[in-house]
Amino acid sequence: MAKHLQKEIENLKKNLLTMGAVVEDMVYLATKSIVKRDARMAQEIITRDLEVDKMEVDVEEECLKILALYQPVAIDLRFIIAVLKINSDLERVGDLAVNIAERSLFLSGQEDVCLAFDISAMAERVESMLTRSIDALVNLDVPLAYRVRKEDDRVDAINREMYEKVKGELAVHPSAANCLLHLLSVGRHLERVADHATNIAEDVIYLVDAEIVRHTPEDFSE
Repeated sequence: MAKHLQKEIENLKKNLLTMGAVVEDMVYLATKSIVKRDARMAQEIITRDLEVDKMEVDVEEECLKILALYQPVAIDLRFIIAVLKINSDLERVGDLAVNIAERSLFLSGQEDVCLAFDISAMAERVESMLTRSIDALVNLDVPLAYRVRKEDDRVDAINREMYEKVKGELAVHPSAANCLLHLLSVGRHLERVADHATNIAEDVIYLVDAEIVRHTPEDFSE
């Protein structure tokens, strides 16, 4: 039975990583569609939402099947619990990518879009967090998970800076309010992606160390 359980767990990990790769790509392309003002690319992201939703359901069903058939304990049980939580985070990241793509559709139709802040730089940092959180899962790399967790503070700071820049632009260019508010929404969605990447990193720490670090200061591990 143990051999079959490990085979099921490896298959589960593979499916979760496939889902992770899909949502990573969605976030990257959704942000790129804004910079390129590419409505077609944005629409493609929106249509992929159903694909991610199906992946989430499939992974959850796999987890429930393993729990029912094998009644795992110790690290195997923690792995299943972590996967259920990470699965939900990844599905939410997919939703956020769709939200960004919807903002992109609107912006692509505007004649003059003022990029009040560097969306690409913020997106690159957030995408790096998401990639590294999944790498931490693949390699059960707790130090990497802690580094991802610490990075969230910087993204929060960028989000605050972005808000101030948009507020300043609104005062100078009130006629651009609609575009600026859509850009502000994009920044908030990226900040939420970073939050989900942090959740994944914290779940990796729980998986390996059986320690719940959520809601504790970032230097708790030092």
